Amino acid sequence: MRRSSILALAILLTLAAGGALAQPYPQSPIRLVVPFAPGGGADLMARILAGPLGKRLGQPVVIENKPGGGATLGADFVAKSAPDGYTLLWTTPGPQITNPYLMPKLPYDPFRDFTAIATVVTAVNVLVVTPSLPVTSVAELIAYAKANPGKLNFSSSGVGASSHLSGELFKMMAGIDIVHVPYRGSGPSLQDLLAGNVQMAIDTVAVLLPHIQSGRLRALGVATLERSPTLPDLPPIADTLPGFDGSSINYISAPAGTPREIVERLNAEINAVLSDPEVQSRMATAGFTPIIESQPALVKRIADEQEKWKKVIERIPK
Repeated sequence: MRRSSILALAILLTLAAGGALAQPYPQSPIRLVVPFAPGGGADLMARILAGPLGKRLGQPVVIENKPGGGATLGADFVAKSAPDGYTLLWTTPGPQITNPYLMPKLPYDPFRDFTAIATVVTAVNVLVVTPSLPVTSVAELIAYAKANPGKLNFSSSGVGASSHLSGELFKMMAGIDIVHVPYRGSGPSLQDLLAGNVQMAIDTVAVLLPHIQSGRLRALGVATLERSPTLPDLPPIADTLPGFDGSSINYISAPAGTPREIVERLNAEINAVLSDPEVQSRMATAGFTPIIESQPALVKRIADEQEKWKKVIERIPK
């Protein structure tokens, strides 16, 4: 009798465990790590996504800011988290795409320690010059730079930032000699640009738009392949330099080994959120373009971006 009771209990426990394993994902709040301080563009986009994504998943998506180390601190935290779909990374180009070629040693493997989940947005960058510079188009700027080698400076928010690498890409593709002046953040960079201490920059629409609208800066072209809804009358730099794309992708990734069914669920739900016109409008107003694509398409995009920026970084004078 006792043996039968023990057997029955074992069967019940096995069935209960099986039922628990079969519970659909997610069963608790999801942590979305943003590897930057609150208030920046990545943080803003993550918060726009988190609310409606949590509603679709039936569990809150909680933003956790972990700034430091050029986004490596937050990335390392996620890379070493359990691959169960409950810790995700808001990923900008730094952790996987540019830092591997800018930093000699990373605390994680940028190629093996993450699973790509879904593309979210591209940050629209725009090329601006100070109004005192006698140019009104990308072609005129290139001609001016060729006639005045080494005399034009472009500012950035720091070495390795998209504003730096976009400027280096422009320099490389245009075949011109312009000088990089790095700052500690977009604020100081913008301040010197407005003061005329540097003559040009390629930075995000979110940072530059108010000063373009006020006339304190002159916009020459967007750094995306297509026109931006935020600046619909401004042609792409690619109209002058075919193939130029200085935009930066923002996407969601997870620790390597995250189950395929969780990856597919998250990709589908994120794409559904990005299809919402209200979400699209909020992102576009901030200068970001939502991107809806499959997980394999994101994997290819990351590989392509790694190859593109590797070539640019290798040509930057050390």
